[in-house]
Amino acid sequence: MIQRIQSVFLLLLALAMLSLLALPLWHKVDGLTNQELTLTAFGFDAKGLPVPAGPVWLIAALATASAAVAIFEIFQFRARLKQLMLGSINLLLITATLGAEFYFQTKGEQLLNIKLEGQVLIAFYLPTLALLLNLLANRFIRRDEQLVRSADRLR
Repeated sequence: MIQRIQSVFLLLLALAMLSLLALPLWHKVDGLTNQELTLTAFGFDAKGLPVPAGPVWLIAALATASAAVAIFEIFQFRARLKQLMLGSINLLLITATLGAEFYFQTKGEQLLNIKLEGQVLIAFYLPTLALLLNLLANRFIRRDEQLVRSADRLR
């Protein structure tokens, strides 16, 4: 199970999505008013500003769901077609996480001085890495399925 390369990719995907929960995604500072705004997966951390309303926790929920699907997918190594289906679901979850990140980053940009740009931090790019890892895992799962089918034809 773990010796298969797609299991390693899926494990790294789960770690990337779980580390998204612990790291800040975006940060913006207004030097004139000393206001700071940081976007995390669970909400905005505002210093000197009213905390903006909105379901920012959606980022955390989508990232957690994606990590859970990836871990479950590792243990479905006997059913490769089910793994491919779970990979497709994970693709949608990761894409939704990226969309939620961009949406809430845009909302944060509008709260502080619009002329200043915020800094996108490393955790913002983790879903992109997870997307790449998911595509690689699906490729190797598909390759395994083709190998099994070709062996069945030879029997």
